[in-house]
Amino acid sequence: MGSTGEPAPEVKYSKPLGIRFIEHIKRSSISYKTHQILVLVITFFAYLTYHATRKTTSVVKSALDPQSPDVDLLSPFSWRRAYAHKPLEKARNSWVLGAGWEPFNGSDGTALLGELDVAFLFVYAIGMYFSGHVGDRMDLRVFLTIGMVGTGLFTALFGVGYWANIHFFYYYLIVQMLAGLFQSTGWPSVVAVVGNWFGKRKRGLIMGIWNAHTSLGNITGSVVASMLLKYGWGWSLVVPGLGITFVGLVLFLFLPVSPETVGVSIDEDEVLSPKKEGDETTVPLLSTKSDDRDAVGFLQAWRIPGVASFSLCLFFAKLVAYTFLYWLPFYISHTAIEGRYLSSEESGNLSTMFDVGGVIGGILAGHISDRLDARAITAASFMYCAIPALFFYRSYGHISMTINVILMVITGMFVNAPYALITTAVSADLGTHSSLKGNSRALATVTAIIDGTGSIGAAVGPLLTGYISANSWSAVFTMLMGSALIAGLLLTRLVMAEVASKIQGARPQELPRSTPSELDV
Repeated sequence: MGSTGEPAPEVKYSKPLGIRFIEHIKRSSISYKTHQILVLVITFFAYLTYHATRKTTSVVKSALDPQSPDVDLLSPFSWRRAYAHKPLEKARNSWVLGAGWEPFNGSDGTALLGELDVAFLFVYAIGMYFSGHVGDRMDLRVFLTIGMVGTGLFTALFGVGYWANIHFFYYYLIVQMLAGLFQSTGWPSVVAVVGNWFGKRKRGLIMGIWNAHTSLGNITGSVVASMLLKYGWGWSLVVPGLGITFVGLVLFLFLPVSPETVGVSIDEDEVLSPKKEGDETTVPLLSTKSDDRDAVGFLQAWRIPGVASFSLCLFFAKLVAYTFLYWLPFYISHTAIEGRYLSSEESGNLSTMFDVGGVIGGILAGHISDRLDARAITAASFMYCAIPALFFYRSYGHISMTINVILMVITGMFVNAPYALITTAVSADLGTHSSLKGNSRALATVTAIIDGTGSIGAAVGPLLTGYISANSWSAVFTMLMGSALIAGLLLTRLVMAEVASKIQGARPQELPRSTPSELDV
């Protein structure tokens, strides 16, 4: 007791209760592959619920403020959707008078809702840096559970304002800020857990498919919240809040954080390939040495080669992606397609095509980067391709519904692919960089730095769009194309290094020729 090199008791203690129960019933250990499947499924649904709860407030805006961009007042059906839970005459009168939910139903209601979004995103971004630091220093299963239960609590508390008849703006502001803080626990933790179980060779494709939880979470949140809105906007927040709390408890019972914590051996297929010249990672993802338990510091993580470049790239990539997330339905509803303006419901449904493109792009980018073994080249290429995609969508998306859908899917594919690749495979690669000498306890910190920096861009993009769109949507798309260009340029040094490595690897290996001096010796 107390001697060095004695990690076994800790490993046994941290094995999830649900896994112990399954092994007791089976009377045998769970295989490595089964653990991997368990990790992918649990973390997939965990982050899906994170995004579903994040999406609910954008749907609820239509009930809080009928004048908000989420409600098309020209549509004869939008007031029915927002006030279907009220008596018909009262609902009609409320719509005519422009009443919604104080304090969001005044002339500055839309601005107040915008402040909630910005407050949420900035607290989320700042919290991301701290959550990665904390996550590398405690059991990620416990940390994720706390984050999910806290997210569910404050999401539900926002909805409680409906039944408690709360009309105090700062109540909703504080609740949103605390929800953003707990939301920040999710991404660094799930990427760290998945990175612990999958080697670099398969990581891009696996994480590309796994990353579909982001888009599916957005869609799930929109559909569930919209369906419940007719019963009262409070239900649109309380039910998703209960959902993420339930998934958090399941995660606590069954999530194996790493092979070490459940006492299984890493499969030979999962150990990284033997060292090749130029490889960044040459050791297994996890080592059982006790000195590996010292977590990497925040500043030390910033100094890992590639972290700063990818972080700044993600700032601009996420600026573009989140501008579409928050503003695309509004843009569609205010842009005539085939000479017709779509209702809010039609615009919302059509905007999901952007997420469909994002799923395709994430899988494609992950697969390509695995085959090429070149993350920077792949991310930069997709970012550059997003520039013409944005231009064509703005210029020709209004011609017909078919062209709009095709261009939206293509745009979503190129815009979301670098964002998905950087926040998953790249973060996991850098979190197991060779400079860390096998220390796996940097995954959450590195992921938090990269995604936290990107999340600041996610807050800035929608905020700027709110001001710029008042004058010109063409100017908004110009800003987005400029951001995509900068994102690509920020990876130039890493791209050149990867290209040089590929050229060096393509050259035939020549036997060293003896020089006269060597012969003399």
